[in-house]
Amino acid sequence: MDLPVTPPVKPMLAKPVARIPPDMQYEAKWDGFRAIVFRDGAEVELGSRTGKPLTRYFPELVEALRERLPKRCVVDGEIVIAREGHLDFDALTERIHPADSRVRMLAERTPASFVAFDLLALDDTSLLDVPLRERRARLEGALSGVTPPVHLAPATRDRALAERWFEQYEGAGLDGVIAKPLSGPYRPDERVMFKVKHERTADVVVAGYRFHKSGPVVGSLLLGLYDDRGALQHVGVSAAFPMKLRAELVEELAPLRMEDVTGHPWAAWSDEAAHETARLPGAPSRWSGKKDLSWMPLRPERVAEVAYDHMEKGVRFRHTARFRRWRPDRTPSSCTYAQLEEPVRYDLTEILGTPG
Repeated sequence: MDLPVTPPVKPMLAKPVARIPPDMQYEAKWDGFRAIVFRDGAEVELGSRTGKPLTRYFPELVEALRERLPKRCVVDGEIVIAREGHLDFDALTERIHPADSRVRMLAERTPASFVAFDLLALDDTSLLDVPLRERRARLEGALSGVTPPVHLAPATRDRALAERWFEQYEGAGLDGVIAKPLSGPYRPDERVMFKVKHERTADVVVAGYRFHKSGPVVGSLLLGLYDDRGALQHVGVSAAFPMKLRAELVEELAPLRMEDVTGHPWAAWSDEAAHETARLPGAPSRWSGKKDLSWMPLRPERVAEVAYDHMEKGVRFRHTARFRRWRPDRTPSSCTYAQLEEPVRYDLTEILGTPG
């Protein structure tokens, strides 16, 4: 490729804040795969957040981008999959598969879309040092009249409208709101934007922990919820603790430690077949490789309140949950899936028009 900005490029990032800041450009925070698209004539490459290519996983998008983007450009955006007016992150993760035949089958069954929200280069000109307000104007001009599955992300400078987006768009599967300084240049791999994300809390059973890689202190707490059959399902982990607290947790949880996993609700965790019918810690996957997944079983008697953003397939926390406090006033049996909130549905077509 002979572009003024060449791959790999890591995207500009955002730092979390509690409230939407004033006097900025506001956009929805898309729940997909961040991607920087490089097009030089017939050549198209999709770069991931880490800089590694995503091109082979989205063949249908490569063709669509080749047809709809300017002949020579670099565009920052998000790869998403929409189903029934709602973003489907789970369908997106299925695309990262080693078998080309499966990737192409899924490309036909659940085609992806690309939402463009920044322009890094156009023709022979790099726009990395150009202020956002000018990059946005150039992007709007370059994508004027663009058709699905390529979309121009809606943007506004009206903070009140951004507040409404924050409340409404969650029902379409979006993550929150991104705020971008209008005078700012594009800074790869730097957290110079701001993100306000949705957060919910849940009361969960702490049923075990893994040790930290540094030694005999808690690395992560293993969390569970009871399903409608009364089975305790593993729903994720909470792992961000100061080192001092990690050591204190070992002592605090010592009275609940079990000599072995016998009699624990997750006793079958090491049996690969058991994962087909229950959610257990240490599920084998192509991502875990040779990672040590062993854990310390605890009697499931302690309840903690954790914060989370999304549920994956409605059964587990997609990301690491954030520990808030112990809940001695709650019984483990009351920690069920029924407490989890569902946002009011909002049709994605109200945001992007007819999705691809």
